[in-house]
Amino acid sequence: MTGSLPSSIDVLIVGAGIGGASLAASLAPHRRVLLIEAEAMPGYHATGRSAAFWHETYGGPAIQPLSKASFDLLRDPPADFSEHGFLSPRAAFNLGRRDEAAVVDEFTAGFAAKGVDIQRMSGVEVARIVPGIRPDWSEAAYEGACSDIDVGALHAAFLRTAKRAGAQLATSATLTSARRTASGWEVQVGTDMLHANVIVNAAGAWADTVAVRCGVRPLGIQPYRRTVVQLRLGVPVPASLPLVIHVGGSFYFKGESEGRVWLSPHDETPSAPCDAAPEEFDVAIAIDRLQEVVDWPIAAVERKWAGLRSFAPDRLPVFGADPHVPDFVWCAGQGGFGIQTSPAIGGLLAAELGAPRPGGAIGEVDPAPFAPARFA
Repeated sequence: MTGSLPSSIDVLIVGAGIGGASLAASLAPHRRVLLIEAEAMPGYHATGRSAAFWHETYGGPAIQPLSKASFDLLRDPPADFSEHGFLSPRAAFNLGRRDEAAVVDEFTAGFAAKGVDIQRMSGVEVARIVPGIRPDWSEAAYEGACSDIDVGALHAAFLRTAKRAGAQLATSATLTSARRTASGWEVQVGTDMLHANVIVNAAGAWADTVAVRCGVRPLGIQPYRRTVVQLRLGVPVPASLPLVIHVGGSFYFKGESEGRVWLSPHDETPSAPCDAAPEEFDVAIAIDRLQEVVDWPIAAVERKWAGLRSFAPDRLPVFGADPHVPDFVWCAGQGGFGIQTSPAIGGLLAAELGAPRPGGAIGEVDPAPFAPARFA
Protein backbone atom coordinates (compact mmCIF):
# COMPACT_ATOMS: atom_id res chain seq x y z
CA MET A 1 0.00 0.00 0.00
CA THR A 2 1.08 3.55 -0.54
CA GLY A 3 0.66 6.96 1.01
CA SER A 4 0.02 8.73 -2.30
CA LEU A 5 -3.55 9.44 -3.32
CA PRO A 6 -5.10 8.45 -6.66
CA SER A 7 -7.14 11.10 -8.43
CA SER A 8 -10.15 8.79 -8.78
CA ILE A 9 -11.38 5.71 -6.95
CA ASP A 10 -14.47 3.51 -6.81
CA VAL A 11 -14.80 3.22 -3.03
CA LEU A 12 -13.18 5.51 -0.50
CA ILE A 13 -13.13 3.94 2.98
CA VAL A 14 -12.63 6.52 5.73
CA GLY A 15 -10.92 4.80 8.66
CA ALA A 16 -8.46 1.91 8.60
CA GLY A 17 -9.33 0.30 11.92
CA ILE A 18 -10.84 -3.17 12.07
CA GLY A 19 -14.09 -2.04 10.39
CA GLY A 20 -12.48 -0.38 7.40
CA ALA A 21 -9.75 -3.01 7.06
CA SER A 22 -12.14 -5.98 7.11
CA LEU A 23 -14.35 -4.33 4.48
CA ALA A 24 -11.34 -3.52 2.27
CA ALA A 25 -10.14 -7.13 2.41
CA SER A 26 -13.49 -8.44 1.11
CA LEU A 27 -14.15 -5.64 -1.37
CA ALA A 28 -10.76 -4.92 -2.96
CA PRO A 29 -10.81 -7.93 -5.34
CA HIS A 30 -13.98 -6.47 -6.92
CA ARG A 31 -13.72 -2.66 -6.66
CA ARG A 32 -10.92 -0.07 -6.70
CA VAL A 33 -10.51 0.74 -3.01
CA LEU A 34 -8.67 3.47 -1.15
CA LEU A 35 -8.39 3.43 2.64
CA ILE A 36 -7.59 6.74 4.32
CA GLU A 37 -6.56 6.94 7.96
CA ALA A 38 -6.27 10.21 9.89
CA GLU A 39 -3.61 8.82 12.22
CA ALA A 40 -0.02 7.96 11.33
CA MET A 41 -0.82 4.25 11.66
CA PRO A 42 -4.02 2.24 11.19
CA GLY A 43 -5.75 0.86 14.25
CA TYR A 44 -4.37 3.51 16.60
CA HIS A 45 -7.59 4.08 18.56
CA ALA A 46 -10.25 1.46 19.39
CA THR A 47 -8.73 -1.44 17.42
CA GLY A 48 -5.29 -1.10 18.97
CA ARG A 49 -6.59 -0.77 22.54
CA SER A 50 -9.05 -3.62 22.77
CA ALA A 51 -8.73 -6.41 25.32
CA ALA A 52 -10.48 -8.45 22.67
CA PHE A 53 -12.11 -11.79 23.11
CA TRP A 54 -14.59 -13.84 21.11
CA HIS A 55 -17.51 -14.29 23.46
CA GLU A 56 -20.67 -15.46 21.77
CA THR A 57 -23.07 -13.82 24.22
CA TYR A 58 -21.19 -10.49 24.29
CA GLY A 59 -23.31 -7.60 23.06
CA GLY A 60 -26.60 -9.42 23.52
CA PRO A 61 -28.85 -11.65 21.41
CA ALA A 62 -29.00 -9.30 18.41
CA ILE A 63 -25.19 -9.34 18.04
CA GLN A 64 -24.84 -13.10 18.53
CA PRO A 65 -25.54 -14.07 14.87
CA LEU A 66 -22.68 -11.84 13.68
CA SER A 67 -20.30 -13.22 16.32
CA LYS A 68 -21.23 -16.83 15.60
CA ALA A 69 -20.87 -16.37 11.85
CA SER A 70 -17.40 -14.84 12.29
CA PHE A 71 -16.06 -17.70 14.40
CA ASP A 72 -14.89 -20.04 11.64
CA LEU A 73 -12.68 -17.45 9.95
CA LEU A 74 -11.21 -16.40 13.28
CA ARG A 75 -10.47 -19.99 14.31
CA ASP A 76 -9.51 -21.57 10.96
CA PRO A 77 -8.77 -18.85 8.39
CA PRO A 78 -8.03 -19.73 4.75
CA ALA A 79 -4.33 -20.29 4.12
CA ASP A 80 -4.11 -17.25 1.84
CA PHE A 81 -5.48 -15.07 4.64
CA SER A 82 -3.34 -16.34 7.50
CA GLU A 83 -1.17 -19.35 8.27
CA HIS A 84 -2.52 -19.39 11.82
CA GLY A 85 -5.83 -18.85 13.55
CA PHE A 86 -6.45 -15.81 15.71
CA LEU A 87 -8.10 -17.45 18.72
CA SER A 88 -6.64 -18.77 21.96
CA PRO A 89 -9.23 -20.72 23.98
CA ARG A 90 -10.36 -19.25 27.28
CA ALA A 91 -13.55 -20.15 29.13
CA ALA A 92 -15.96 -17.46 30.32
CA PHE A 93 -18.13 -16.97 33.40
CA ASN A 94 -21.12 -14.67 33.40
CA LEU A 95 -21.11 -14.04 37.14
CA GLY A 96 -23.70 -12.80 39.60
CA ARG A 97 -24.29 -12.42 43.32
CA ARG A 98 -26.63 -14.71 45.18
CA ASP A 99 -29.47 -12.19 44.77
CA GLU A 100 -28.86 -12.12 40.99
CA ALA A 101 -29.69 -15.81 40.53
CA ALA A 102 -32.83 -15.04 38.51
CA VAL A 103 -30.87 -12.75 36.19
CA VAL A 104 -28.28 -15.47 35.56
CA ASP A 105 -31.06 -18.02 34.98
CA GLU A 106 -32.71 -15.78 32.41
CA PHE A 107 -29.38 -15.04 30.72
CA THR A 108 -28.56 -18.75 30.49
CA ALA A 109 -31.97 -19.80 29.19
CA GLY A 110 -32.12 -17.03 26.61
CA PHE A 111 -28.81 -17.87 24.97
CA ALA A 112 -29.29 -21.64 25.28
CA ALA A 113 -32.45 -21.19 23.22
CA LYS A 114 -30.30 -19.61 20.48
CA GLY A 115 -28.00 -22.64 20.40
CA VAL A 116 -25.16 -21.18 22.48
CA ASP A 117 -23.12 -23.73 24.45
CA ILE A 118 -23.86 -22.29 27.89
CA GLN A 119 -24.46 -24.02 31.20
CA ARG A 120 -25.60 -22.95 34.65
CA MET A 121 -22.97 -23.46 37.34
CA SER A 122 -23.21 -23.86 41.09
CA GLY A 123 -21.34 -21.75 43.62
CA VAL A 124 -19.15 -24.73 44.48
CA GLU A 125 -18.05 -25.07 40.84
CA VAL A 126 -17.39 -21.32 40.57
CA ALA A 127 -15.20 -21.37 43.71
CA ARG A 128 -13.21 -24.29 42.35
CA ILE A 129 -12.32 -22.43 39.12
CA VAL A 130 -11.96 -18.85 40.46
CA PRO A 131 -9.74 -19.12 43.54
CA GLY A 132 -10.45 -16.62 46.28
CA ILE A 133 -13.93 -15.68 45.11
CA ARG A 134 -16.10 -14.28 47.88
CA PRO A 135 -19.07 -16.45 48.97
CA ASP A 136 -21.78 -14.03 47.85
CA TRP A 137 -20.71 -14.44 44.19
CA SER A 138 -22.25 -17.86 43.78
CA GLU A 139 -24.26 -17.61 40.52
CA ALA A 140 -22.69 -18.16 37.09
CA ALA A 141 -23.30 -19.23 33.53
CA TYR A 142 -20.33 -21.01 31.96
CA GLU A 143 -19.29 -20.75 28.30
CA GLY A 144 -16.49 -23.08 27.26
CA ALA A 145 -16.14 -21.69 23.71
CA CYS A 146 -14.86 -18.23 24.62
CA SER A 147 -11.43 -17.25 23.21
CA ASP A 148 -8.93 -14.42 23.26
CA ILE A 149 -8.43 -12.75 19.87
CA ASP A 150 -5.01 -11.75 18.54
CA VAL A 151 -6.22 -8.34 17.40
CA GLY A 152 -2.91 -7.18 15.93
CA ALA A 153 -2.54 -10.28 13.78
CA LEU A 154 -6.17 -10.15 12.61
CA HIS A 155 -6.00 -6.46 11.69
CA ALA A 156 -2.70 -7.00 9.87
CA ALA A 157 -4.19 -9.94 7.93
CA PHE A 158 -7.12 -7.81 6.74
CA LEU A 159 -4.76 -5.03 5.63
CA ARG A 160 -2.39 -7.49 3.96
CA THR A 161 -5.25 -9.17 2.08
CA ALA A 162 -6.60 -5.80 0.95
CA LYS A 163 -3.16 -4.74 -0.30
CA ARG A 164 -2.67 -7.99 -2.21
CA ALA A 165 -6.00 -7.36 -3.98
CA GLY A 166 -4.95 -3.85 -5.03
CA ALA A 167 -6.31 -1.62 -2.27
CA GLN A 168 -4.28 1.44 -1.36
CA LEU A 169 -3.77 2.91 2.11
CA ALA A 170 -2.95 6.52 2.94
CA THR A 171 -2.12 7.39 6.55
CA SER A 172 -2.05 10.87 8.14
CA ALA A 173 -4.84 11.55 5.65
CA THR A 174 -7.90 13.32 7.05
CA LEU A 175 -11.12 13.80 5.12
CA THR A 176 -11.78 17.50 5.60
CA SER A 177 -14.82 17.87 3.32
CA ALA A 178 -16.75 16.16 0.54
CA ARG A 179 -19.28 17.40 -1.99
CA ARG A 180 -21.73 15.34 -4.02
CA THR A 181 -21.71 15.81 -7.77
CA ALA A 182 -23.60 14.21 -10.64
CA SER A 183 -20.89 11.56 -10.92
CA GLY A 184 -20.15 10.85 -7.26
CA TRP A 185 -18.09 12.69 -4.65
CA GLU A 186 -15.41 15.36 -4.82
CA VAL A 187 -13.42 14.75 -1.65
CA GLN A 188 -10.79 16.89 0.00
CA VAL A 189 -8.19 14.89 1.92
CA GLY A 190 -5.78 17.28 3.52
CA THR A 191 -4.64 19.51 0.65
CA ASP A 192 -5.48 16.92 -2.03
CA MET A 193 -8.69 16.47 -4.01
CA LEU A 194 -9.96 13.16 -5.38
CA HIS A 195 -13.09 11.70 -6.93
CA ALA A 196 -14.89 8.73 -5.35
CA ASN A 197 -18.01 6.96 -6.52
CA VAL A 198 -18.86 5.85 -2.97
CA ILE A 199 -17.73 6.95 0.48
CA VAL A 200 -17.76 4.40 3.31
CA ASN A 201 -17.77 5.92 6.78
CA ALA A 202 -15.72 3.55 8.97
CA ALA A 203 -14.36 6.33 11.16
CA GLY A 204 -15.25 4.84 14.56
CA ALA A 205 -15.68 7.55 17.18
CA TRP A 206 -15.49 10.16 14.41
CA ALA A 207 -18.30 8.60 12.32
CA ASP A 208 -20.80 11.43 12.90
CA THR A 209 -18.05 14.02 12.34
CA VAL A 210 -17.25 12.48 8.96
CA ALA A 211 -20.93 12.43 8.05
CA VAL A 212 -21.27 16.15 8.79
CA ARG A 213 -18.18 16.92 6.71
CA CYS A 214 -19.88 15.12 3.82
CA GLY A 215 -23.17 16.95 4.27
CA VAL A 216 -24.92 13.81 5.54
CA ARG A 217 -27.20 13.78 8.57
CA PRO A 218 -25.43 12.14 11.56
CA LEU A 219 -27.02 9.09 13.16
CA GLY A 220 -26.14 9.80 16.79
CA ILE A 221 -23.05 7.57 17.00
CA GLN A 222 -21.83 8.23 20.56
CA PRO A 223 -18.29 7.38 21.73
CA TYR A 224 -17.86 6.10 25.29
CA ARG A 225 -14.60 5.76 27.20
CA ARG A 226 -13.65 2.27 28.39
CA THR A 227 -10.80 1.74 30.89
CA VAL A 228 -8.55 -1.34 31.19
CA VAL A 229 -5.94 -1.97 33.88
CA GLN A 230 -3.22 -4.61 34.17
CA LEU A 231 -2.70 -5.63 37.79
CA ARG A 232 0.07 -7.64 39.37
CA LEU A 233 -1.41 -9.63 42.23
CA GLY A 234 -0.02 -10.90 45.49
CA VAL A 235 -1.38 -14.40 44.80
CA PRO A 236 -0.53 -16.87 42.01
CA VAL A 237 -3.71 -16.50 39.93
CA PRO A 238 -3.19 -18.61 36.77
CA ALA A 239 -2.81 -17.01 33.33
CA SER A 240 -5.60 -19.32 32.16
CA LEU A 241 -8.12 -17.73 34.54
CA PRO A 242 -11.43 -17.53 32.62
CA LEU A 243 -12.93 -14.30 31.43
CA VAL A 244 -15.23 -13.27 34.30
CA ILE A 245 -18.01 -10.82 33.36
CA HIS A 246 -20.57 -9.46 35.79
CA VAL A 247 -24.00 -10.34 34.47
CA GLY A 248 -25.08 -6.87 35.60
CA GLY A 249 -22.34 -5.17 33.57
CA SER A 250 -20.17 -3.56 36.27
CA PHE A 251 -16.80 -5.30 35.63
CA TYR A 252 -14.89 -7.94 33.74
CA PHE A 253 -11.45 -9.44 34.26
CA LYS A 254 -9.33 -12.25 32.87
CA GLY A 255 -5.92 -13.81 33.42
CA GLU A 256 -3.07 -12.15 31.54
CA SER A 257 0.03 -14.01 32.77
CA GLU A 258 0.91 -15.82 35.96
CA GLY A 259 -0.21 -13.61 38.84
CA ARG A 260 -1.56 -10.87 36.55
CA VAL A 261 -5.03 -9.92 35.33
CA TRP A 262 -6.61 -7.48 32.91
CA LEU A 263 -9.48 -5.68 34.60
CA SER A 264 -12.12 -3.20 33.47
CA PRO A 265 -14.88 -1.47 35.45
CA HIS A 266 -17.00 -1.85 32.29
CA ASP A 267 -17.24 1.93 32.25
CA GLU A 268 -19.10 3.79 29.54
CA THR A 269 -18.38 7.48 30.00
CA PRO A 270 -19.71 9.63 27.13
CA SER A 271 -16.84 11.35 25.36
CA ALA A 272 -16.12 13.56 22.40
CA PRO A 273 -13.97 11.83 19.76
CA CYS A 274 -10.40 12.04 21.09
CA ASP A 275 -7.22 10.18 21.98
CA ALA A 276 -8.72 8.64 25.11
CA ALA A 277 -6.69 8.35 28.33
CA PRO A 278 -7.57 6.53 31.57
CA GLU A 279 -8.85 8.51 34.53
CA GLU A 280 -7.49 7.69 37.98
CA PHE A 281 -11.03 7.63 39.35
CA ASP A 282 -12.01 4.86 36.90
CA VAL A 283 -8.89 2.86 37.77
CA ALA A 284 -9.80 3.12 41.47
CA ILE A 285 -13.38 2.01 40.75
CA ALA A 286 -12.11 -0.99 38.80
CA ILE A 287 -9.88 -2.13 41.66
CA ASP A 288 -12.62 -1.56 44.24
CA ARG A 289 -15.08 -3.68 42.24
CA LEU A 290 -12.53 -6.47 41.81
CA GLN A 291 -11.88 -6.58 45.56
CA GLU A 292 -15.61 -6.90 46.19
CA VAL A 293 -15.51 -10.14 44.14
CA VAL A 294 -12.22 -11.80 45.15
CA ASP A 295 -9.82 -11.58 48.08
CA TRP A 296 -6.69 -11.10 45.97
CA PRO A 297 -4.15 -8.57 47.30
CA ILE A 298 -3.03 -6.01 44.69
CA ALA A 299 0.76 -5.75 44.37
CA ALA A 300 0.91 -3.10 41.62
CA VAL A 301 -0.92 -1.35 38.83
CA GLU A 302 1.44 -2.18 35.97
CA ARG A 303 -0.43 -0.66 33.00
CA LYS A 304 -3.59 1.31 32.34
CA TRP A 305 -5.18 2.54 29.15
CA ALA A 306 -8.48 3.66 27.70
CA GLY A 307 -10.20 3.52 24.35
CA LEU A 308 -13.44 4.74 22.82
CA ARG A 309 -16.26 2.33 22.01
CA SER A 310 -18.92 3.87 19.79
CA PHE A 311 -22.60 2.94 19.77
CA ALA A 312 -25.64 3.84 17.72
CA PRO A 313 -28.73 4.88 19.74
CA ASP A 314 -30.07 1.30 19.72
CA ARG A 315 -26.59 -0.18 20.45
CA LEU A 316 -26.58 -2.28 17.27
CA PRO A 317 -23.88 -1.87 14.61
CA VAL A 318 -24.77 0.22 11.58
CA PHE A 319 -23.66 -0.94 8.14
CA GLY A 320 -25.16 -0.22 4.75
CA ALA A 321 -26.18 2.70 2.55
CA ASP A 322 -27.52 5.86 4.12
CA PRO A 323 -31.31 5.99 3.48
CA HIS A 324 -31.12 9.56 2.15
CA VAL A 325 -27.67 9.54 0.48
CA PRO A 326 -27.24 6.07 -1.04
CA ASP A 327 -23.64 6.58 -2.19
CA PHE A 328 -22.67 7.34 1.42
CA VAL A 329 -22.30 4.03 3.28
CA TRP A 330 -22.07 3.53 7.04
CA CYS A 331 -19.82 1.03 8.82
CA ALA A 332 -20.00 2.30 12.38
CA GLY A 333 -21.38 1.84 15.88
CA GLN A 334 -19.57 -1.44 16.47
CA GLY A 335 -19.17 -0.91 20.20
CA GLY A 336 -16.99 -3.44 22.00
CA PHE A 337 -17.92 -6.28 19.63
CA GLY A 338 -16.47 -4.86 16.40
CA ILE A 339 -13.43 -7.14 16.37
CA GLN A 340 -15.27 -10.40 17.04
CA THR A 341 -17.87 -9.54 14.36
CA SER A 342 -15.49 -8.03 11.78
CA PRO A 343 -15.39 -11.01 9.38
CA ALA A 344 -19.20 -11.02 9.13
CA ILE A 345 -19.68 -7.26 8.90
CA GLY A 346 -16.86 -6.87 6.35
CA GLY A 347 -18.18 -9.68 4.16
CA LEU A 348 -21.83 -8.65 4.30
CA LEU A 349 -21.13 -4.98 3.60
CA ALA A 350 -18.75 -5.83 0.75
CA ALA A 351 -21.60 -7.79 -0.87
CA GLU A 352 -23.74 -4.64 -0.80
CA LEU A 353 -20.95 -2.78 -2.60
CA GLY A 354 -20.32 -5.21 -5.45
CA ALA A 355 -18.55 -8.25 -4.00
CA PRO A 356 -20.19 -11.69 -4.20
CA ARG A 357 -22.43 -12.71 -1.33
CA PRO A 358 -20.28 -14.55 1.23
CA GLY A 359 -20.76 -18.26 1.62
CA GLY A 360 -21.02 -20.33 4.77
CA ALA A 361 -22.36 -19.00 8.04
CA ILE A 362 -21.68 -15.36 7.16
CA GLY A 363 -23.87 -15.57 4.07
CA GLU A 364 -26.75 -16.86 6.19
CA VAL A 365 -26.88 -13.73 8.36
CA ASP A 366 -29.61 -11.24 7.48
CA PRO A 367 -28.01 -7.75 7.34
CA ALA A 368 -31.37 -5.92 7.33
CA PRO A 369 -31.55 -5.34 11.14
CA PHE A 370 -28.24 -3.43 10.95
CA ALA A 371 -29.08 -1.15 8.02
CA PRO A 372 -29.04 2.64 8.56
CA ALA A 373 -32.58 2.74 7.16
CA ARG A 374 -33.85 1.90 10.66
CA PHE A 375 -33.04 5.51 11.61
CA ALA A 376 -34.76 7.06 8.58
